Amino acid sequence: MEETLSKIKCVRKGEKDYPERLYSLPHMPDELFYVGNLPKDHTPSVAIVGARSSSVYGRAQAFRYAKTFSEAGVAVISGLAAGIDSEGHKGALAGTTPTFAVLGSGVDVCYPSSNKTLYEKILRQGGGILSEFAPGTPPLSYHFPLRNRIISGLADLVLVVEARKKSGSLITANHALEQGKTVYALPGQVNDALSRGCNELIFDGAGIAYCPEVILAELGIDSGQKKEKEQMKRLSKEEERIFELLKENELTSTEQLIRQSGFNAETVNRIVMRLLIDDIIMEEGRNQYAKKPLA
Repeated sequence: MEETLSKIKCVRKGEKDYPERLYSLPHMPDELFYVGNLPKDHTPSVAIVGARSSSVYGRAQAFRYAKTFSEAGVAVISGLAAGIDSEGHKGALAGTTPTFAVLGSGVDVCYPSSNKTLYEKILRQGGGILSEFAPGTPPLSYHFPLRNRIISGLADLVLVVEARKKSGSLITANHALEQGKTVYALPGQVNDALSRGCNELIFDGAGIAYCPEVILAELGIDSGQKKEKEQMKRLSKEEERIFELLKENELTSTEQLIRQSGFNAETVNRIVMRLLIDDIIMEEGRNQYAKKPLA
């Protein structure tokens, strides 16, 4: 990690780049070491945390939720640990918004070492690796509960995906509550030990993360509008014009599209065919079209 060592930066409390979210919270480090970038203060963020020894279901949900958040412009914060943390980072990397890892070691010490490829991909895609521990510091066991307060501090809310009754993820959730943050938990089967911590969080009043959109709504993000904006970016001006004329719950005929757009029949038919192939509109009956529901 010699190359990483040469790229390490340090930001101190009081300096302009020190994360705004941490500045007003108690017990935050006086300095942070980082490689890559720091989370942007005004980008919404969610911490995704959970068990290292996780289930296939838990890992799949961590990936799915993180990808949805990232595609909606939300930064995912986690700890690069095996299991849920790793899948949260991977899901975010499959989206469009950088993800950030807070380590229980120096930023030049990738732990676990098996996540070296993930570590490097986070940096390549504009994210960052952060730690309060000096470069070269090994991943000691008592460092991880400490770093959890930074994970929750950098996030607007915390999502616990899987957690046993006694879990480090619950430490992160407790830090979040102390910091005045909202906590959500993914519900699980009542007889599953990996879901015991999540189910108890819900019993104690945590939000039920039954779909990613619930959390986006908590952040004030309309996921449907965000998806439509992403779709529009991929369209030409002519395609955008036809797409804007269509509605989600009302059919529009080819004749109406020709009349309203001012395009000739050949152009409208070509554009409609392209939008059908891209699966963002649908045909109901003969030459009757509507936008596909975004949910």
